[in-house]
Amino acid sequence: MATMDSNAPLQLVNWDLAATTAAKLTPPGPKLSAREVRSVVDNLRELADLSVEHVHRITGLEAARDLRDSDLIIVDRASWAKANTQSFKTLMAPAIKHLADTKAEQLKAANAALGGTVTGAQMGAILAFLSSKVLGQYDPFVASARGPGGRLMLVAPNIVSVERELNVEPADFRLWVCLHEQTHRVQFAAAPWLKDHMMEHISKLTVGLADKADTLAERLANALKSLPSRGQQNNQEQHDDDGVPPGDGGILSLLQDPEDKARLSHLTAVMSLLEGHANVVMDAVDSSIVPTVKTIRRRFNARGKTRGPVEKFIRRLLGLDAKMRQYSDGARFVRAVVDAAGMEGFNRVWERAENLPTEKEIHAPTEWIRRMGL
Repeated sequence: MATMDSNAPLQLVNWDLAATTAAKLTPPGPKLSAREVRSVVDNLRELADLSVEHVHRITGLEAARDLRDSDLIIVDRASWAKANTQSFKTLMAPAIKHLADTKAEQLKAANAALGGTVTGAQMGAILAFLSSKVLGQYDPFVASARGPGGRLMLVAPNIVSVERELNVEPADFRLWVCLHEQTHRVQFAAAPWLKDHMMEHISKLTVGLADKADTLAERLANALKSLPSRGQQNNQEQHDDDGVPPGDGGILSLLQDPEDKARLSHLTAVMSLLEGHANVVMDAVDSSIVPTVKTIRRRFNARGKTRGPVEKFIRRLLGLDAKMRQYSDGARFVRAVVDAAGMEGFNRVWERAENLPTEKEIHAPTEWIRRMGL
């Protein structure tokens, strides 16, 4: 039996185990020869570079002219999972430090009992599920080799898998995806304060949850009880066939007190803005840029209807469907503001944190327009 090193850093999650677990559990991607892999990687790099010009033209953001403070990397599923363990470790660091400062004995006891093994395995299993779903991700929280600007990851096997599933033109689909992901990179370049602002609010939220760790089991039990039974679901047409209310943002959304909910509301509004803006840019292209864009949009949007009940339940539990609603809610906000005030008026949102919309304003764009004096 291994002994605990009293000088070892406290580790509630074994991040190395999370990465290796994810790599083992990640389903295999599409079969590609070494030559095909090289071709896909080269093509994605080329199209990612090409997309920046379109993002600049559509958004009018000068930050799109120079993105040298961040990295663009093409990854496989296991590499994406490993990269996200680094991100989660960074995001959770303030909460772990807070626990070490305020509840050192309890943290040491939990660390001695588990050593992060159970939580590391659980995190790995979650990342394994997600690793086959994500097409791309801009991570602003882990600095790139070039500077503090973060890194954009394009998950090559997933992009190839979806383009084959939809039976669409590969080059068109890849450019369409790149337009969305490069927009995120531009957003953080246009608003260099945004990373620290989000990090501050995420830290406050996780520290707040850490303060209430003693009641986590009770709150989790209450959250599970609040999920409707299959019998209840049959009497409520608004529920999907996985038995979770459409408005549910994952079990974590049921665990916050009013203070936590306010923090989560702000982060939800910011994420809705970022995702919606990227979707608006993606959809601003026409057939002169992506010849088969209408077909891609139609088939991509119809994908959710083919998911099985187990996958639907997992997506709801992890809050992935809430993320999809952020895409549509945020896009409606962006389009409404641009229609009323033009892209230049909308771009005031990137000037300072006070200009970010609230969650209420995301659903009532005229209130944000009025507050901005537009």
